[in-house]
Amino acid sequence: MPRLNVVDPDRAEGRAKKLLDQVQGALGVTPNMMRAMAESPAVLDAYLSFSGALGRGSLSAATREQIALLAAAENSCGYCAAAHTVLGGRAGVSDDDLAAAIRGEASDPRTAAALRLARAIIAERGFVSDGDLDDARAAGLGDGDIGEVVGNVALNVFTNYFNSVGRTELDFPAVEVPAA
Repeated sequence: MPRLNVVDPDRAEGRAKKLLDQVQGALGVTPNMMRAMAESPAVLDAYLSFSGALGRGSLSAATREQIALLAAAENSCGYCAAAHTVLGGRAGVSDDDLAAAIRGEASDPRTAAALRLARAIIAERGFVSDGDLDDARAAGLGDGDIGEVVGNVALNVFTNYFNSVGRTELDFPAVEVPAA
């Protein structure tokens, strides 16, 4: 059962309404996570702003979705795993790579390196080794890309924790996530 209230987009007012309308326009739906975030428009605005900024970065939408799936698995967030499986499919990630991302794997070597780095960032709380960075660079990730991997990890840890705290009601098809 959800532990945080959600805002009904039809009854939202002010800044919450504007932000939820933006979500509906972009996604064609208003997911429960964003409805819950709208209880504090500042939280929803922060999420949308951070996500939007990273969306204009150098990492492809497919790579960002695969990082999101890895983070969901590492943090046992079923809501995020379900949402990013759908969003990853929309971004062109194959079914095989969607399933692989939850295990921290990818068929593309550059994406696989980004996932290894993302996993290290999560596991080591940012204190990655020189070897982790060398591996990422050897696979073609530049320092800007590495910064974006860090940013995507941070964004997804935020949503993972938000959904874990709130026990957000699933509104995407469920995906099996390994237990932490």
